[in-house]
Amino acid sequence: MRHIPNYSLYGESARPPWYDGFNFEWIPERSKPNDFHIAAHRHDALLQVLYIRGGKGHVFIEEARVDFVPPCIVVLPAQTVHGFVFAPDIDGLVVTAAQRSLETVAHVVSPGLVAVLQHAAMIPVTGESVTDATLMKLFEPIEREFRRSDRGYGAAGISMLVALFVQIARLGERRETSATPGHERRAAHLRRFRELIAEHCRTHEPVEFYADKLGITAAQLGRLCRDELSSSPTALVNAHLMREAQRDLVYSGLSIKQVAHGLGFSDVAYFSRYFRKQTGVTPTQFQATAIKALTTE
Repeated sequence: MRHIPNYSLYGESARPPWYDGFNFEWIPERSKPNDFHIAAHRHDALLQVLYIRGGKGHVFIEEARVDFVPPCIVVLPAQTVHGFVFAPDIDGLVVTAAQRSLETVAHVVSPGLVAVLQHAAMIPVTGESVTDATLMKLFEPIEREFRRSDRGYGAAGISMLVALFVQIARLGERRETSATPGHERRAAHLRRFRELIAEHCRTHEPVEFYADKLGITAAQLGRLCRDELSSSPTALVNAHLMREAQRDLVYSGLSIKQVAHGLGFSDVAYFSRYFRKQTGVTPTQFQATAIKALTTE
């Protein structure tokens, strides 16, 4: 089974899943030094949206090749395996941001946007309602905010991206990028499994609970996760719970006891042991190190 690298940005070490920043690049900035070829990789907690304004190339999304038909938008949710081949004449940009943060804000202001954020797609920019001028009026302030990097730039960028996705949603029906009906079913099961994890991880349900909700057996769910993600269902639940714990420890202002109770742990000592088993450090150590890193960036 092949190994899929997990990056923050291509070729760079992955940011921790609780990180709330965002990044803006013009595509040649990273693709030209890599000979316009970006090998297959994934981002554990980051979504990418590309705006291809002109030029040729294609994207591989979970092994399905999709050619660019400019102008178009490419949406790549977190954990989507993808790679690119660009022609030297490529004209476009890419924004990378925290998937969880985008979903949280979208759920509050426009719940229908969450589905757009969760599905890989190539969306043609056609019609009169959304044009290049419309999109660039949204991308340009996102770029300015990123270049300035003033206090709170991450929060400002996430808010601007939600406005951008309103326009993306208006572009209409997304084109499916899955290669086969079988792949579509597997992808749909995995998407739903992630949704169920987000809904129920704090109640510590067994694998059988998730499998029953998906209409498959626990053994089938295990094979699906191993084949598609090289992981077990339990490991995915644990990873999500740890992302929630890390984000709460860094951003919520709650005490460790409050974080533990909010995550469904009645025993704070058990939460500390569980956290250390998953991360290698105690919640107290993690919180102190993470907050120091944020304040010294």
